[in-house]
Amino acid sequence: MDVYEAVDSRRAVRAFSDEPIPREVLERVLAAAARTPSSGNLQPWHVYVVTGEPLAELKRHATARALAGDPGDEREYPMYPARLASPYLDRFSAAAAQRYEALGIDRDDLDRPRKIAALNADAFGAPVVLFCYLDRTMGPGQWGDAGMYLQTVMLLLRAEGLHSCPQVMWTMFRRTVSRTVGADDGLVLFCGVSVGREREGVARLRTGRADLAETVSFIGEWPADR
Repeated sequence: MDVYEAVDSRRAVRAFSDEPIPREVLERVLAAAARTPSSGNLQPWHVYVVTGEPLAELKRHATARALAGDPGDEREYPMYPARLASPYLDRFSAAAAQRYEALGIDRDDLDRPRKIAALNADAFGAPVVLFCYLDRTMGPGQWGDAGMYLQTVMLLLRAEGLHSCPQVMWTMFRRTVSRTVGADDGLVLFCGVSVGREREGVARLRTGRADLAETVSFIGEWPADR
């Protein structure tokens, strides 16, 4: 698959089939993703790949917590800034509205938070979830490195014909996740990434992106097109 095609076709899929994913495919993806650049070549990420009964048990516990209205574990880092202003708030609101509609959840549904949490806790049916951790001694630069690493992983998954969905939501159930994967207290959960094949017959959600002029500024003299 062409790199541009992989970038363009990558979406946060929220409806997976239960078809198993071969371990050798994931090993190939993660081995290649190790080439992701990181400051000082620290390679600060540590990934736990969970499938089968351990994942099923994790989903059961997390879903039970979500359906019980459990607010989740104390956050170790904020998902978003405390105050979002335009244009960021506008983009967030538009994307949220699309997600709710695609998931069949009315924005006015008073039970919406619990329903959304339960869907997330089931990893949208994905047969594999990657949990990315960082050492607690790492700083903002290494968190940025981890973001580049996960984007590389998700693009390589597209090259394998697979889809993914990054889920910061898993940090709400970080204690449950840590018990499943055996992560020690020296690691902090960055996010989970659900992996699998997209379930057929489900409406495909593709959120919009800002125009290039809104996010990019070209500075300097540029030669005329030839």
